[in-house]
Amino acid sequence: MRINDWPVAERPREKLILRGPQALSDAELLAIFLRTGSQGLSAVDLARQCLSRFGSLRGLLDANQTDFCETHGLGPAKYVQCQAALELSRRHLDETLQRDAVFTDPNTVKRYLSTRLRDRRREVFACLFLDTRHRLIQYEELFFGTIDGASVHPREVVKQALANHAAALIIAHNHPSGVAEPSRSDLAITERLIDALQLVEIRVLDHFIIGDGEPWSFAEHGKI
Repeated sequence: MRINDWPVAERPREKLILRGPQALSDAELLAIFLRTGSQGLSAVDLARQCLSRFGSLRGLLDANQTDFCETHGLGPAKYVQCQAALELSRRHLDETLQRDAVFTDPNTVKRYLSTRLRDRRREVFACLFLDTRHRLIQYEELFFGTIDGASVHPREVVKQALANHAAALIIAHNHPSGVAEPSRSDLAITERLIDALQLVEIRVLDHFIIGDGEPWSFAEHGKI
């Protein structure tokens, strides 16, 4: 049965207008994005098949172009659309952090850092440089590879903080293993950075570790 033959309240587009996007399932949201199905399948049916093949919405959106385009009913055009949607989401969060104080809604910071770092295949150490009102000045990725005391240089963080005229910053790095728990090295690096930045009167507000689940916050756990 075509979606147009469904009861109005069950059609994804009409349901979104009536009840808001949060009322839709992953398959329904994806169906709106896909717009059309394929032979014998409605857009919702196709969306469900895609989610089943890739395991989740995240799995679908993180798929490489080859795997994505090999899926029946998908192709280069839809791959480009998905990548564009992801980048729009990142830029929306970026503009939100530039406009608002980051601690107005810490969950926005967590979502932003997760979109940037969660799916990276190697460790990345990044900083959010903030102004006096704790709004985002610049997001920068500074170090790559295994993040330990030998690879993270406090002087470089201080240098970039001063170059950005930052009054405060948030540091973050990812764990490709998916386990967002701090190691002894993570704790040691955080202490070294706090000490180095205190010398130039720049405050470290938090350090987030990004994994598969909820980001681990040093501030929330009383480590800063």
